[in-house]
Amino acid sequence: MIDCETIELGFDEILYLCGRDGAIGIVKAGADQWFIETDDCEIALFTEEDDLFVASGFGTDARMIEGIRCMLYLVREIRSPLIVLPKDHPASGRLRIVVSAGEKTTISCEITPGTHPEQDVLCGGSEFDGMQIAGVSGGVQLRNIDLSKIDIRISKM
Repeated sequence: MIDCETIELGFDEILYLCGRDGAIGIVKAGADQWFIETDDCEIALFTEEDDLFVASGFGTDARMIEGIRCMLYLVREIRSPLIVLPKDHPASGRLRIVVSAGEKTTISCEITPGTHPEQDVLCGGSEFDGMQIAGVSGGVQLRNIDLSKIDIRISKM
């Protein structure tokens, strides 16, 4: 288990963490304003230069990796709002990719996908359970991860 690893990441790049059952994609959010849509309200979210969008996908094949890239593109470049479902919503079980935004995200396999408006926790596969992902100047900091079980890739967004 690695306590802390920092990986350089530019604004035009995406960092992929691929495990046995799931994959995570990470991009810089940049300083801007975004919207979170819940069942009963709209929340404005303000990000700083090194904050992140983190997408967690339940699968590891090429289609899932491309889906993660597309989802992050939709959120950051097309400005699609983040959607938060009620905990008992039937679509929660059908979500294949979920996204969070902010300075730090903790991955948990104990939560219902797509139901956390706080944006500091994101559903993910068991190999990522407890991992913390934080935006730092010029990169991404990973905590509580076993890098021997993860394939790390960086590509252009």
